[in-house]
Amino acid sequence: MLKTAIYLIVGLGNPGIQYGKTIHNIGFMFVDYLASSIGFPEYKQDKKFNALYTEKIINGNKFIIIKPHTFMNLSGQAVQQFVSFYKIKPENVFVVHDDIDIKPSKIKVKLGGSSGGHNGIKNIDLMLGTNNYWRIRIGVGRPENKDIQINNYVLSNVPEVQMEKNEKIFEVISNNIEELATSDNKQPVVSNITLQVSELSKTILMKN
Repeated sequence: MLKTAIYLIVGLGNPGIQYGKTIHNIGFMFVDYLASSIGFPEYKQDKKFNALYTEKIINGNKFIIIKPHTFMNLSGQAVQQFVSFYKIKPENVFVVHDDIDIKPSKIKVKLGGSSGGHNGIKNIDLMLGTNNYWRIRIGVGRPENKDIQINNYVLSNVPEVQMEKNEKIFEVISNNIEELATSDNKQPVVSNITLQVSELSKTILMKN
């Protein structure tokens, strides 16, 4: 009998209603979409974890979705708690977060790499002692007004028009997340996700 593999999908963001629609919370938005579209149970809390989480067995494998509730800069605490408790391999961890160096309506999926200055990623690297986990970086771009500080920009709300575009991107990632997690050869899956989002981005631009 094959042993059940465990995959951890982490959405980064800040807890609290006031942050719910902000650019920095795009990771939270994605995992909420994913949990709803695939039919995960309601989120739950446990004293041993600094996060909201939900889990589901899909085709014999356990998928755990978490939303760290430590605020962005300490996201690694919750990730480390789950990795340690469930004995999850770092390469079975998928972190979804905003990236200001990627244009809106574009994404990048990659194993490892630098934090790019993202404080949530920095803390996960620190707490896990490795950067050998997957990142799904969703582009949010930089503020058009150069006078706006990045900290203020990422804590501003996502425009409604972009929110609709993001949901289409969430759909593409959600449709491919199981294959991405479980495939032994992930590069074709990564290429397929990137291509689908790229084609979607072109469609979005044509409509605007």
